[in-house]
Amino acid sequence: MKFTSPVPLAEIAALIGASYQGDAGFPVSGINEIHMVSDGDLTFVDHPKYYNKALTSEASTILINQKVDCPQGKALLFHDDPFAAYTSLVRRFMPFIASTAAISPTASIGEGTVIQPGVFVGNKVVIGKNCIIHSNVSIYDHTIIGNNVVIHANSVLGADAYYFQRKPEGYRKLESCGKVIIGDFVEIGALCSIDRGVSGDTIVGKGTKFDNHVQVGHDTQIGANCLIGAHTAIAGVTRIEDDVLIWAKVAVNKDLVIGKGAVILATSAVDKSLPGGGTYFGIPAIEARKKWKELAILRKLPEIYAKLK
Repeated sequence: MKFTSPVPLAEIAALIGASYQGDAGFPVSGINEIHMVSDGDLTFVDHPKYYNKALTSEASTILINQKVDCPQGKALLFHDDPFAAYTSLVRRFMPFIASTAAISPTASIGEGTVIQPGVFVGNKVVIGKNCIIHSNVSIYDHTIIGNNVVIHANSVLGADAYYFQRKPEGYRKLESCGKVIIGDFVEIGALCSIDRGVSGDTIVGKGTKFDNHVQVGHDTQIGANCLIGAHTAIAGVTRIEDDVLIWAKVAVNKDLVIGKGAVILATSAVDKSLPGGGTYFGIPAIEARKKWKELAILRKLPEIYAKLK
């Protein structure tokens, strides 16, 4: 998430009760998780395993729970609980604002767009031209929808990321401050859920079509002209490139890439990145012809066993 204007380091430190190393006026232009950071961003780290990754990342300011040397050109914030401090910044710069109407007066809705009864449109939502939003769809704050988009009944766009940190006393939620961005000519089936990014954006590319009951996790990026079958579940921070076909009831793990033009057959489970252009099947998903050969051999096992008796 980028701020509307850079915030001085000393001001950020005062907001979260942290000490700091660096110039008091050092500019902080936004806050992001480690996998989303760019120059000017603040990120946080609270485990020694990831100290080096954070300190050498593109982030300009690192919120950390250990005194370390400050890398050249960066700034440090020291706090006993970086997770809680970071979450407090999310609440400060992206606060929840309760809606006062089914369609927020701060929403922008393009010419020719049809909003059916029972639709909720949150604060600062942008909907393009010639869209059809069917009944009981919920579009959370800051969602951006392109032109000629169709969203079928009871789908939800922009719900919080499913992201929790486990502690002895229970789970702590990492508050979401990203958005959902839907490209032109996208069609989203009934009862689909697309979660917003934790700190970046969840993106669905131009011309992509969802069947019913599709779940898309936080910060996932789906390319153009993809087809996603019913009951598919895609975990967070996954990248699906253009022209991918995913058949029904496919499970896709987090933090992986499915290459351009790949086809994943129904009921498969993807546990690692897959090259583009191939057809995949199975649990875990592998090249489909190889999997079918394995299944053919398995079907022959009773016959082979009987001969060995």
